Amino acid sequence: MVLKNIDNKGFTTRVIHTQYAKKDAFNALQVPVYENVAFEFDTAEQMSDAFLGLSSDHTYSRITNPTVANFEQRICNITKALSVTALNSGMAAISNTFIELAYCGANIVSSPHLFGNTYSFFKSTLSSFGVEIRFCDFTNPKEVEASIDENTCAVFLEILTNPHLEVADLAAISSITKLKKVPLVADTTVIPFVCFDAKEFGIDIELVSSTKYLSGGGTGLGGLIIDYGTFDWKNSKKLEPITSQFGKMSFTAKLRKEIHRNLGAYMSPHAAYMQSLGLETLEIRYARSSSSCLKIATELQSYVNIKAVNYTGLKNNRFFELSSAQFGEFPGAMLTFCLESKEICFKFLNNLKFIKRATNLFDNRSLIIHPASTIYGTFTDAQRHEMAIDDTLIRFSVGLEDPQDLLLDIQQALKAVYGN
Repeated sequence: MVLKNIDNKGFTTRVIHTQYAKKDAFNALQVPVYENVAFEFDTAEQMSDAFLGLSSDHTYSRITNPTVANFEQRICNITKALSVTALNSGMAAISNTFIELAYCGANIVSSPHLFGNTYSFFKSTLSSFGVEIRFCDFTNPKEVEASIDENTCAVFLEILTNPHLEVADLAAISSITKLKKVPLVADTTVIPFVCFDAKEFGIDIELVSSTKYLSGGGTGLGGLIIDYGTFDWKNSKKLEPITSQFGKMSFTAKLRKEIHRNLGAYMSPHAAYMQSLGLETLEIRYARSSSSCLKIATELQSYVNIKAVNYTGLKNNRFFELSSAQFGEFPGAMLTFCLESKEICFKFLNNLKFIKRATNLFDNRSLIIHPASTIYGTFTDAQRHEMAIDDTLIRFSVGLEDPQDLLLDIQQALKAVYGN
């Protein structure tokens, strides 16, 4: 029996007991993978209603799909959002959002401390369409406020920057955006829903790479656009013309009726199925990997050959108090540390026996990478300097292995490099 009212239940209970839109023909406990393209209608009238949005029936899997819709509803249940749209990558979520909000002559206020492809999308792709990107220091709310003007279509930040692990005061930033009547858009990928409530901190549109924590085992790409219905779109030059028809649903209506279906980046049914399974174990996995991350970060501080360790859960971290207030005791399962040089970083990585040399974050396996030569490898030295990406930095995503096993692998790799 499916629970009728799950709003007051725990995180995992709400995920597992999300009701199906329609009863499954075979009473399957997990929504099947509807890996098909089109859907049949009994009448021409029903088909017309579906295409015109007058019913919730599915028409074509590039637009909606039953497996994906169930995944979206699960996210709605745990975030209490107005709507959720699932796309085929985190970058698709970012690009769809800003293609909807931005226009020629508009500007976006953001930090230069961004994931590499987000920076590239802003600086190279959007700017070629006449959109100005205004980079400023998000640890200084006054600088953010001074950067906003009448043509600012959005303020965007990563709540915990990747890989810098910089934390902005979200309450201060959101108070500014509300005063200025500008939507606050945030990438929350590094901290999952388990311990972060975006709506509570004034975020209007939340963007997530569900490839990461939700997928868990690195089984599929995905991205989420979560609309909390908290922004008055009459204040958006791009969306104001449709607000009389759609009201607080204006962002979602344009996204669903135009942007995502025209760009063709909807999530695949198989990815939605795999990420629905991952969502059911997210709370347990996050508790394991994030607590292991704190143990490892604490231990690495005592290693003489490691020059610096960055994890905002460490009490000596400059963002510790703010991070604790916003994200709790365990602020994610990613840490960074610095060695002497790029050459030493490469030697260290090459001597690891157990930890995987690979990109991605929050796999069940622990992953390690040298960002400057990989994710940011195609950027110029000046761009990497603006983004604060140093040659000595190593990013470490902590998985589900025993933390002592991970530390032993790091120890033997350091010994192979330094001989002590």
